[in-house]
Amino acid sequence: MEFTTGVNMLPREYGYVVIVVAISGFFNFWMAAQVGKARKKYKVALPAMYALESENENANLFNCVQRGHQNSLEWMPLFLTFMTLGGIKHPIISSVLGVVYIVSRYFYFKGYSTGDPKKRLSVGMYSFGALIGLILCAFSCGIKFLIA
Repeated sequence: MEFTTGVNMLPREYGYVVIVVAISGFFNFWMAAQVGKARKKYKVALPAMYALESENENANLFNCVQRGHQNSLEWMPLFLTFMTLGGIKHPIISSVLGVVYIVSRYFYFKGYSTGDPKKRLSVGMYSFGALIGLILCAFSCGIKFLIA
């Protein structure tokens, strides 16, 4: 049995979905590296998740970087699930929505990292619209399976 047998069951354009998922992995590594740099810069040692304001004058700055990454991690399972499922029947739409999600999350992270949490939503708010679009693609995929 060849490996390509399973791959042939998916639309050719599903390759875009796989590429966007891989890009999201690199993006996650990049955010983790930013948290690592912030740990050094603001002197917050592991295993502390957040800095205490009573012990560190830069606690808010570090905590905002950490929260930007943590918030993105919290949404990642939903993003990956809906991206993967919705992409089965709607690979191009899902891929475009995935790119919008990742770019919006970049601006969410950068805005949050300024130390002013309100700045996370300037462009970052579009990630929620993209996620809703991915949920609709996954829902549509499920319906198509049921009526096929």
